[in-house]
Amino acid sequence: MQPASAREMKFNPPQVMSLREKEEYISNFNFPFCDESTKYEKVAKIGQGTFGEVFKARDKKNPKKFVAMKKVLMDNEKEGFPITALREIRILQLLKHENVVNLIEICRTKASAANRYRSTFYLVFDFCEHDLAGLLSNVNVKFSLGEIKKVMQQLLNGLYYIHSNKILHRDMKAANVLITKNGVLKLADFGLARAFSINKNGPNRFTNRVVTLWYRPPELLLGERNYGPPVDLWGAGCIMAEMWTRSPIMQGNSEHQQLTLISQLCGSITPEAWPGVENLDLFKKMELPQTQKRKVRERLKPYLKDPYAIDLLDRLLVLDPSKRADSDTALNHDFFWTDPMPCELGNMLANHTQSMFEFLAPQRRATQQTRHHTLPRPTVSTIQDGGYQDRVF
Repeated sequence: MQPASAREMKFNPPQVMSLREKEEYISNFNFPFCDESTKYEKVAKIGQGTFGEVFKARDKKNPKKFVAMKKVLMDNEKEGFPITALREIRILQLLKHENVVNLIEICRTKASAANRYRSTFYLVFDFCEHDLAGLLSNVNVKFSLGEIKKVMQQLLNGLYYIHSNKILHRDMKAANVLITKNGVLKLADFGLARAFSINKNGPNRFTNRVVTLWYRPPELLLGERNYGPPVDLWGAGCIMAEMWTRSPIMQGNSEHQQLTLISQLCGSITPEAWPGVENLDLFKKMELPQTQKRKVRERLKPYLKDPYAIDLLDRLLVLDPSKRADSDTALNHDFFWTDPMPCELGNMLANHTQSMFEFLAPQRRATQQTRHHTLPRPTVSTIQDGGYQDRVF
């Protein structure tokens, strides 16, 4: 015989809420682990992209404390919470390291008639004063060789940590590298990140529609879906070159053109240079330059005058991902262990009290939008647009 409670449930079904009751229930619901966003006061918008908006905000209880609030895009959700945001939050909760951005909490707006009873959610991070793209956009910011070494050492430390924890970033670019006023680098924007494993039961089938085009490695451009940490190390190589060129080094406007630029710098993509490349989906479908010699050292020597820097970059920008240097190998390279040694960035950044983010850099003029597909000339640019320099040559 069924227990009384079961019989009661059977004969007394719960009353269906009216719309008004539902709205009242939602507006009064208490989220014990999700504070209201009114505890913070927005100061300025510091970022915007396909991911949404990012704001600098002040903690009302502690006015000297600033945070970054990243708005979770809910526009495409009929109900529930975006799975991509859940993945990002889970990854950020797992990763705790000096060179990875720190997620403090998730907060929300109160559901009410004003927002049609749909809360807005924010990821709240420790505030970082600059991003690397913003710093490189400003001709008044000058990095010494020791300071460049410190930037790259911290970036590779962050990658070593996330890869050791089986996480791929999948969106390495200068705008996603934050730097505090004290010179501590933080890898940021894990919106495209995911866990990976060395699959013993067969190849992985990850999406290859990741990584901003100018930083996307050749294996993804050719359709590879069974990839791993080397995709992030290619991005690290692009960022490293940018520390000297002050502009992204390969600026294609299509996937095919990006592969052409890669071939012109790193040599033709052939089975001889990269065994197995012929098995990638798009290799036979794309017409690629066939007689290009590798010119990484030759073309970047005018910028990276340090021979150890050129050698490390040459090992990061390798076509074959299986031969590309990993973060551990890179951190042990002589570049980081010869004079001048890596030195703190705090003193240099103390000269720049205004925050520098790519989003806040002045808009490029129409005449500057043309993308040239050769490396910029290594000359000292005149200061323009209030100290910001157009990063596309």
